[in-house]
Amino acid sequence: MPRRCAREPRRGPQWVEVDGRRLKLTHLDRVLYPSTGFTKAEMVDYYSRVAPAILRQLEDRPVTRIRFTGGVDGEKFFEKNIPRGAPPWVRHQRLHASPGTDDEGTVVDFPFIDDLAGLVWAANQGAVELHTPQWRVGPRGGLRKPDRLVIDLDPGPPAGLDECAHLAHVVADRLADDGLTTTYPVTSGSKGMQLYAPLDGRRTAVEIREYARTVAYELAQAHPDRVLANMKRALRPGKVLLDWSQKATREH
Repeated sequence: MPRRCAREPRRGPQWVEVDGRRLKLTHLDRVLYPSTGFTKAEMVDYYSRVAPAILRQLEDRPVTRIRFTGGVDGEKFFEKNIPRGAPPWVRHQRLHASPGTDDEGTVVDFPFIDDLAGLVWAANQGAVELHTPQWRVGPRGGLRKPDRLVIDLDPGPPAGLDECAHLAHVVADRLADDGLTTTYPVTSGSKGMQLYAPLDGRRTAVEIREYARTVAYELAQAHPDRVLANMKRALRPGKVLLDWSQKATREH
């Protein structure tokens, strides 16, 4: 979690200009992280400072937001469709939720966060989490094949992050056997981990999901005392689940 910056609370709406776009910011003194007093104004500031890194991850990917209306300890809701009242310059497109799979899902009018102004707009909406799929949308609106594989390592207590870290090396070595020699570990939630592997964009979402399933079951068979590919909750305690389901299309 970002560190709190020393700042006086700001009350009332404020109009700001971000890269030539005018934005109305509201409730900037709202506390998002009660344990530290971290406010929405500070989140806007934090997102602005790390924008170059975040925008590279969001580029040309539809964005699902997890919004917290009060703070991270309060109510939250997932928002896929672009909300009413969004600035007219926020790019959006109607897409199937899971394109390229056997179950494409419903049609969603997804927003895209293309620039700093869009990122500040999302932060002002209380969007603490920004989730994107493993595929991109081309400049003319066409869908591209997935360009990354994501493997979830989800521990069942008492297993935790340490067990995930050890297993991540095993998974990375297995992916390297198939030519996926570059992997990036990313912490997920309070105790889980994900491995990202760039893809060449040649395989379909279904093919990638089946590959992830094969790897998960192979490692579960090789390490039955600590790895799980079956998602039944009764089997979870003390093991790390390699969650392979919908890997090419799910959002992270």
